[in-house]
Amino acid sequence: MEIGVVGRDMFTTGFRLVGVHKWFKVNEEASSEQAVAKALKDREIGVLVIHDTEWKELGAKTQSQLSNSVHPTVIAIGAEVDDTLRDRIRTAVGVDLWK
Repeated sequence: MEIGVVGRDMFTTGFRLVGVHKWFKVNEEASSEQAVAKALKDREIGVLVIHDTEWKELGAKTQSQLSNSVHPTVIAIGAEVDDTLRDRIRTAVGVDLWK
């Protein structure tokens, strides 16, 4: 299983520097929906990290699909904390990672 990252260059750069090889750029040519769709086609990705800005750009149907996804597990991170995501991680991992 590998980690995949969806976001703009500034967000994905840190992940690339630590060795994440699966990243999907969001820019003028590729929307968040397109980048996520491309990432979901890669069956090797077990965890998909997406910036919360790109998360908010996704349609309600896509957000619902990703929120309920087990493979890959989707984690939105950024400036704001999503309490539903926090609860999902707490349930999956068994501890509250924000404390």
